[in-house]
Amino acid sequence: MSLDEKEKQQGQLSDEESESFFLSKGVDRAYGLKCDLINKCMQEEIGFGSYQIQLFFLTGLGWMADNVWLQGVAVVLGQVQQELLPVRVEFATLALYAGLILGAIFWGVMADLIGRKLSFNITLFLAGVFGIGAGGANNFVTFASLVACLGFGVGGNLPVDGALYLENVPKSHQWTLTLLSAWWAIGQLVASVVGWGFIGNFSCHIGTPAGQCLKAANMGWRYSCYTYGALTFVMFFMRFVVFDLQESPKYLIAKGRDEEALAVLQHIAKRNGKSISLTLDQFTSVEGGRHYVPKNTLQTIRSAFSSFSLSHVKPLFATRKLAINSTITILLWGIIGLAYPLFNGFLPLYLQNRFASSTGVSETFRNYTIISVLGIPGSLVACAVVDWTRGSQSKWSVGGRKLTMAVATALTGIFLFLFTTSKNDAAVLGFSCASGLTQNAMYGVLYAYTPEVFPAPHRGTGDAIASSFNRITGILAPVIKIATTSAAGVPSSGVSANGYENSSLSTLA
Repeated sequence: MSLDEKEKQQGQLSDEESESFFLSKGVDRAYGLKCDLINKCMQEEIGFGSYQIQLFFLTGLGWMADNVWLQGVAVVLGQVQQELLPVRVEFATLALYAGLILGAIFWGVMADLIGRKLSFNITLFLAGVFGIGAGGANNFVTFASLVACLGFGVGGNLPVDGALYLENVPKSHQWTLTLLSAWWAIGQLVASVVGWGFIGNFSCHIGTPAGQCLKAANMGWRYSCYTYGALTFVMFFMRFVVFDLQESPKYLIAKGRDEEALAVLQHIAKRNGKSISLTLDQFTSVEGGRHYVPKNTLQTIRSAFSSFSLSHVKPLFATRKLAINSTITILLWGIIGLAYPLFNGFLPLYLQNRFASSTGVSETFRNYTIISVLGIPGSLVACAVVDWTRGSQSKWSVGGRKLTMAVATALTGIFLFLFTTSKNDAAVLGFSCASGLTQNAMYGVLYAYTPEVFPAPHRGTGDAIASSFNRITGILAPVIKIATTSAAGVPSSGVSANGYENSSLSTLA
């Protein structure tokens, strides 16, 4: 609710009351009033046009890149294990999550310190460089190290991209943030299709004895890494060169750069074929306006590190309501962060053990591709349901973010449990597809909900904490697999090698 809406309900607020109102939202009065001006301009004059549509695709590609690498590493594990003979191939996933944790924290905080635009552009460049390097690794230590570095790059996509997109769309179209999660599902599909094409045709047979899988006969996983890296570079090029990306106006006013914020709004309006009536005088008339001396990129980075503090963390817990909300949101990210990689991070390995001996590697990745395809409708369902009742006054209306996420999460848990009880290949594939659909719906709502509930000046930091806690709990997934299975994938209890129970995924039950 904006200050104008609050005033309409309770009458004209005094300065003290309006200050208290904005502090309850984790921002100061001057910033809150300027945000109201930007929101009104964005909603009533700029609207949702060509700029926002292009930004939707670019931020979506960032989300896609995140899951391309998350699933891509999972896809190549089987062939990496055959060729490089690591003690435990799960250490590669452990390295990836270590990088993701550092990347989520670093780039999310940097988005609040040096700006969304710079962080937005750097992350995919780093992921592309180290991802291609991972494909050329000649030993497992090198591979795992490069995977950790690409995780550091790609780990900043979710917190940075979500904040940047949300701050450049009018309120009437904020539902499109939920639709962005479809790109996450597409990322898994891209990873599985690439793996199907290369690993399915250029890999050692599953029965090749240890030490006899030579590099020349096992290039599929390397070709896959090269392709993932090349795609990531294309995304970086589109962001940095093709699209005329503007800094977030809300970030600029948080730094006192009102004139630049106005120029950004004018630029976006022009791109949409519109004009705006907002003036610099309206910004400067707001109490607390500050004069800002423009800095180049290097000066901005130096200034950010020299003034770094907890100033972007404390406001997330400034009031009891904010503290409860921030804590629950972060915990949700953490719990889901453990469950998701415990299942998806090793699903290709399990499918290979389950299917490849009787059908072949190509059919294994065909099944994984089918599962990936079924994840896309989950995001579309979430998008349709989450804003079903926006603007509706009916007491019978159902939907909304919290209800949708609760239902999707519950269904995901049910399907994962049923997955662990599967006794035949059809059940394994069916329950995998069902859980893929519902978990993407769950993630879609969570991605939309999280940036909305954090105060805009500290949104990048809030997203960073949530995302990094998601990665911190996610790093436990390979630890659990290592603790509960042998290097061959057999559970510590020693269940027969031919049964479903061989999969570490039985620990989900």
